[in-house]
Amino acid sequence: MQDLTGKVAFITGGANGIGFGMARAFLAEGMKVVIADRNEDYLAKARAALLGNNAVHFVRADVADRANLKAAADEALAAFGKIHVLCNNAGINGGGTADDPRFEAFDRVMSVNFGGVLNGTKLIVPIIKAQGEGGHVVCTSSMAGVVPLPGLAAYSASKYAVRGYAESLRMQLAPHGIGVSCLCPGATRTGMLHPPEDEPEKDFHEAEASEFQQALWQAAREGIDPLETGRMVADAIKANRFWAFTNREFLDEVIRLNREMEAAFPDQLPPPGRLKFETMRAEVSRDLLMAGNRRKTDQGGEDSMLEFGDTGAVGEK
Repeated sequence: MQDLTGKVAFITGGANGIGFGMARAFLAEGMKVVIADRNEDYLAKARAALLGNNAVHFVRADVADRANLKAAADEALAAFGKIHVLCNNAGINGGGTADDPRFEAFDRVMSVNFGGVLNGTKLIVPIIKAQGEGGHVVCTSSMAGVVPLPGLAAYSASKYAVRGYAESLRMQLAPHGIGVSCLCPGATRTGMLHPPEDEPEKDFHEAEASEFQQALWQAAREGIDPLETGRMVADAIKANRFWAFTNREFLDEVIRLNREMEAAFPDQLPPPGRLKFETMRAEVSRDLLMAGNRRKTDQGGEDSMLEFGDTGAVGEK
């Protein structure tokens, strides 16, 4: 997918925020784009913003409803003939805290944020495979799937699940010439994060808010432009890079957390059998996750193997 011109992208949650940023970035790359969203107001605004562009198709889709999502995929094929890039981007906030005894809100967040990724992949990846032209899948996780965030248990759990699923999916799809990227955005100017001036009807008293809340609002004001995030995703697709991080302010925390994990391992060396197996597994995983992997077909044209990216990208100790 080094050249996106003429390729078709299917983006869930595509009519607003990061999804719409992807759509605009992909259109600028010469792609055709199917914008799938369950929110009619967002769809109407996106249609107005892209009025007259015949490289885009709009469809209402609820990622938690498998039959509905399949119908949306069928409509995408009817509109453009193929799907090369799937962006599992739809997501919602909320869901409650870790010790909240209620289930409904938690289940709803999991059904959209993780279930939507699962449904999109199982319904659309077989289409991409059958075309035999390679492709790419983007799964939108979050920095909430990388670092702990207070009070967001359901959201964080769903985003950690997306991250783990995307890692496994990348390893399984690599032999088919289909890349997978995991997008982990931080503060972005989307409908999920609002400063008080964006919601005047709620009558916030900013001066009376806690220091933490005021800092959150300021972070929202300084959030990444979704279009810039979309461009980062396009770059990750073309480079076949798994990780797509957007907000550098998390880097020190990620380094610290990884060092804490390293320090928590026991000093006792493993027996040779365990060490051999895990070394082999780790090498296979490293190669499959490495940026730049491309399918390489043999001269007979029947079988394919992986042509791994530059191993120099992986640090050696």
